[in-house]
Amino acid sequence: MTPTTIPDNPASFPAEEASFALDGPAGKLEAIANVAEPADARRGVAVICHPNPVQGGTMHNKVVTMVERSLRESGLDTVRFNFRGTGASEGSYDEGNGEGEDLAAVVAWVRRVRPDDVLWLAGFSFGSYVTIRNAARLGAAALVSIAPPAGRFALTEIDAPQCPWLIVQGEADEVVEPQAVFDWIESLPVEPEVVRMPETSHFFHRRLMDLRGAVKHAVQPWLPPLRKA
Repeated sequence: MTPTTIPDNPASFPAEEASFALDGPAGKLEAIANVAEPADARRGVAVICHPNPVQGGTMHNKVVTMVERSLRESGLDTVRFNFRGTGASEGSYDEGNGEGEDLAAVVAWVRRVRPDDVLWLAGFSFGSYVTIRNAARLGAAALVSIAPPAGRFALTEIDAPQCPWLIVQGEADEVVEPQAVFDWIESLPVEPEVVRMPETSHFFHRRLMDLRGAVKHAVQPWLPPLRKA
C-alpha cells in the first residue's frame, strides 16, 4: 500500500499512513508516518532509523520496515525517515554527526504534534549507532537496537542509555562482528535486554518474522498506557 502524500511539516500527526517532508538542518527530510490500530493504540511514538546510506541503507530497508511493523502492532505510532542525502532527503552523508541532528529535527516535530506522548527510538545497524548516541539527550523512554555496529563506529565512547533497552543481534552477522557486539554489551554499566538469534545474518534473511516476534515480546513490559484507556 502506497502512503498518502500530504503537505510538508504537517501540524498534526497523520490519521493514516502518510509521506511528507520535514524541515531538517541540511534541508528537507523525507518521512513516512503510520498509526497503530485504534483498539491497540498507546500513548507513544517510535522514530526508526535506517542503516548506512553509503551502503545503500534507506527507510525502506526490510529490517527497518519489520521493526516499524513490530512496534506499530505493539500499539505505537511510528515515523521513519531518510537521513540527509538519502532518497529525497537533502544534504550529504555526515558519518553520524549530522544524521543525529536529522533525528533531533524529526523528534522535535513529533514532540510538537504529540506533546503528551512518550518517545521511543529504534535503529538498525548505522541507525542503531545514531539512536544510541542521541537517546539520552532526546529523552527516549525506550530504545530498540538491531545489529548495533560495534567495532565499526565508536559505541564504546557513548554513555549508555538509562532507559529500557533491547538489543537484537544475529550470531551469523557478516557485516557487524557478533562477538564485538557481545563484548561491548558486557562492558555496559547497565545490561540491556539482549536477544541473540542463531544462524541469523545481518539483514535477517529468512528470519524477519522471528525478528518481529522477538521485538514484540521483549518490549511488551515497557509499553505506555493505551491511548483510549
